[in-house]
Amino acid sequence: MSRVAAALDAARDAGRGAFVGYLPLGFPDLQTSIDAAVTLAESGADVLELGPPYSDPVMDGTVIQEATQTALAAGFRLRDTFTAVREITARVDIPVLVMTYWNPVMQYGVDRYADDLLAAGGAGLITPDITPDAAAEWIAASERTGLDRVFLAAPTSTDERLALIVRHSTGFVYTVSTMGITGERAELDAAARTLVSRLRSHGAAHACVGIGISTADQVRGVLEYADGAIVGTALVRALRDGGVAGLAAEARALTAGTAR
Repeated sequence: MSRVAAALDAARDAGRGAFVGYLPLGFPDLQTSIDAAVTLAESGADVLELGPPYSDPVMDGTVIQEATQTALAAGFRLRDTFTAVREITARVDIPVLVMTYWNPVMQYGVDRYADDLLAAGGAGLITPDITPDAAAEWIAASERTGLDRVFLAAPTSTDERLALIVRHSTGFVYTVSTMGITGERAELDAAARTLVSRLRSHGAAHACVGIGISTADQVRGVLEYADGAIVGTALVRALRDGGVAGLAAEARALTAGTAR
């Protein structure tokens, strides 16, 4: 049984949608990022999504890019990922996913990465820049270890591509949106809602919507049709500007939108 899917189901059974919170590892330093992740879990997150910093974060916005560059400049190393996950999972009892670009996994060794993540208590990987048809080695490793593999789906994906993503994803499908951009929200809400509907038609049991969600109202809107809302930038900004206490306050404000 997928620990991530179980967490989403538990939120649903409690009468709410799930809140998935993203933070970069190593920002502003390794220990603070560990404490921040624990605080995020204690402040209402159902699933943690942790991002090891990467030198070429092509999918990240400015706030997250600046945070990851700070982490790299402070000396973050890939092996610190497993140290952080181990400490976090020893302190909280919610699933921890690692959101990683694929090159570091390949450099580390796919099987070694899977084994070390499992040993640290991690639940799986979100892989934004690799598609299922190019991920045979990771699919095999995840099946061997029981780790979840979360692939991304976009509004531009063909039905054939969506079917492939659904077939090979476990935990949930990461449903890409750009929610909350001024002047475009209604159109983008419709695109995300339509995409989740398309994923359901291909058999997706769990779909979480991310990218651009930054308010409790936007969380509430997403959870009208999706299983979970994924928030990153708003949390990273809160940590940057207000420390761990500021992060806790922001997380509590966002989770107010999860009630159904």
